[in-house]
Amino acid sequence: MGSERPHPESVSVEISGCSKQDARIVFDTLCACFASDRCSDDVPEEFSETRPTVWLGTFDVADAHEGARPARLSSSVDADVHGGYWAVDRFRTTLGSLFTVHDLSTVPGDQEEELHVRLESR
Repeated sequence: MGSERPHPESVSVEISGCSKQDARIVFDTLCACFASDRCSDDVPEEFSETRPTVWLGTFDVADAHEGARPARLSSSVDADVHGGYWAVDRFRTTLGSLFTVHDLSTVPGDQEEELHVRLESR
């Protein structure tokens, strides 16, 4: 049996197409819901004026916290979510409670799926 869990419980998130302020709002809002490698003192930075910046975070969806509120974004934010089917589905449900979510594409895989969405203020 080993240490395999019945379903992977973390998702990785890539955020792009937005300002560092909006990236921080998205990560702060998600950190209020899930344990993450990107919480509180980890402030998104822009490293290049000319190349697009992508911010990454990993969230554990197994232990969701209650109480996050919908957040205000200054513009839309693109997010790519990668993880097991159960984890991505649970993460997508949470996103829908916090933001207006436009599903752009889904790429199914053998064990994982990739979801590309655009987030906007509710």
